[in-house]
Amino acid sequence: MNLKLRTVIFARKVKINNVPVYNCSQCGRHDVFPGVKEDVGKLVGQLGSKPAAHSIPFDQVHEWAGVLSHVMNQADSLQASVVARAAEERVNQLLDLLLIASSLGDKMWKSELHNRLSQLSAQYIS
Repeated sequence: MNLKLRTVIFARKVKINNVPVYNCSQCGRHDVFPGVKEDVGKLVGQLGSKPAAHSIPFDQVHEWAGVLSHVMNQADSLQASVVARAAEERVNQLLDLLLIASSLGDKMWKSELHNRLSQLSAQYIS
């Protein structure tokens, strides 16, 4: 199965763009990447049962999808070594921001950065 960024449509109205999805070219099966599946579910849960039509750029609300989107913009495929390097660079950027947030005593920003870091680290734990 190949990992690709796809658009997931919820309730025929909401397009969630750039969701990491495994795609099988032989059988046509599509599965949301396990590392983001729970977060996509939470996002869908926040939309409610009758959402208004709109698009959500998942790569802007989830760090792992953001890393994959960045790699896809630089290359045509998601090579493991390139993805690992991009993820490491993003972790380093977030850690630098965490140092700044800590020095400023900004608890909300620190919490957001911890959440973003956990989205990246979860990919290696699951």
